[in-house]
Amino acid sequence: MSDQLTLSAETRDRAGKGASRDLRRQNRIPAVIYGNKQEPELIHLEEKALIKLLMTGHFLNSVVEIDLGGTKQTTLPKDVAFHPVTDRPTHVDFLRIVKGAKVDVEVPVIFINEDASPGLKRGGVLNIVRHELELVCENDKIPDDIQIDVTGFDVGDSIHISHVKLPAGSESKITDRDFTIATIVAPSALKSSDGDTTVDGGAA
Repeated sequence: MSDQLTLSAETRDRAGKGASRDLRRQNRIPAVIYGNKQEPELIHLEEKALIKLLMTGHFLNSVVEIDLGGTKQTTLPKDVAFHPVTDRPTHVDFLRIVKGAKVDVEVPVIFINEDASPGLKRGGVLNIVRHELELVCENDKIPDDIQIDVTGFDVGDSIHISHVKLPAGSESKITDRDFTIATIVAPSALKSSDGDTTVDGGAA
């Protein structure tokens, strides 16, 4: 799991585009904390500190403790808006969470042991259907990534969620079907030498 991240924030009194532009001119980023049956809180953050956390690559999958004038709140970032031209962050939404609560997150998948896959060793191609998995996790057990072992998979095989051992505290948000995460597809050269190869795409 990613380490808990921290951010210092200040309360903002005004909402609206004009107030947000004024903050951004001061290198402050407007944000909001909502959820847990409490009123939303309008805050602003130091842009430099926010960008540093964004650069970790797992900001949206990390618990962020926000220090608001000495009062600390545990949150999960739910959305970051960026300027379409400069790519600077322009607004952040944070969801309040309580210890032990479960949260919906999207966690990237990483494929391992590709040299132990007969299909890939024969020149097959790993066709990734889902680069991230939608999971429901305990908020103190959010994994950085999900590793999927492709040992033994051959051309035409599909890797489904049922093949994946999820870490303790995590479960798939999609429960009504055994969806496909990746398939091993034969390249055209392999098809021509072996004949037509049928690939089981499964239900994505």
